[in-house]
Amino acid sequence: MNVKSNQKVFHGADTRGLADHGWLVSRHTFSFANYYNPDRVNFGALRVLNDDIVKPGMGFGSHPHDNMEIISIPISGSLAHKDSAGHEREIKTGEVQIMSAGTGIYHSEYNYSKTESVNFLQIWILPKIKNIAPKYDQKDFSERLKMNQMITIVSPEDKDALWINQDAILSLGHLKAKSSFVHTLKFKDNGIYAFLIDGKSEIQGTMLNKRDAIGFADTRKITIEVHKDSTLLLIEIPKIY
Repeated sequence: MNVKSNQKVFHGADTRGLADHGWLVSRHTFSFANYYNPDRVNFGALRVLNDDIVKPGMGFGSHPHDNMEIISIPISGSLAHKDSAGHEREIKTGEVQIMSAGTGIYHSEYNYSKTESVNFLQIWILPKIKNIAPKYDQKDFSERLKMNQMITIVSPEDKDALWINQDAILSLGHLKAKSSFVHTLKFKDNGIYAFLIDGKSEIQGTMLNKRDAIGFADTRKITIEVHKDSTLLLIEIPKIY
């Protein structure tokens, strides 16, 4: 679904798809695997936003991807990553991982801990240019996330963020109650999708609670009023794809 002009969407936390595999409990904001909703296939170039909880020592075995930008954000715990390009890393809470699958890559993601579950967001974004050489990177944002502001974690232009093969910008913030923000979009042809990881905040006059989301197709800026301490993810994304 391309995002139509003037369109606003609200996706309540309890409207997401659910997959319970025992070792994995996953909530799907958009259609994924056995969950299909024709009205929830994508938001422009944003194709997947999965909220995954993986039991200790369990995970996703080696599997292929191509022509997709894949971002992992641990909320609690840490992930063990391994791929066919030779990268083998731990991704901790406060860090963000991005992988440009490009011409093709195999990877696995496991819970790094043998005793505690890991909760992470898995985000897929359709690429700007197809068939690039696969690329992997990760970065620690934990110190900057203490600053009570939205920080850029993924961008095609910001040298302090992770690079992405798309005109998309991801911003993350740990925000204090009673604070307020105005967020201005970078790219004029983009929409913006806001996912409240935790807390309670009001965005453009709509109240969001934990795991609620709201998207706007035709705006240059959004206002955020924080009612309870919140963790907020903003995804600025091409709206026509």
